[in-house]
Amino acid sequence: MLEPDPKVVRELLTRYASLRIAQAESQRPETARELADVSYTLCVMTATTSIRDALAKADALLLAKGRMPDTVRVADPEGESGLSLAV
Repeated sequence: MLEPDPKVVRELLTRYASLRIAQAESQRPETARELADVSYTLCVMTATTSIRDALAKADALLLAKGRMPDTVRVADPEGESGLSLAV
C-alpha cells in the first residue's frame, strides 16, 4: 500500500479541525459539505472506513514520520530527551 505524504496528511488534519470548529460555532450546509469531503479524503488516504480510525491512523503516521532516520535528536546535557531537528 502506498503511504500518504505527511505534509498532505497534516494539511488535511488542520483543515478537518478548522471545519469542526466552524461547524460547532455555526452550522452551515457549506461547512458540513466541506467537512464531509475532508473526512472522506482522510479515510481514503489512511485506508479506513471511519473518521475516528482515520484520525488515529493519520496521527500514528505523523508520529512515525517524526522518528524517521532523517531526523537527528539533540540530547539535553542533563540527559532528558532532546528536540528533533530535520537534517
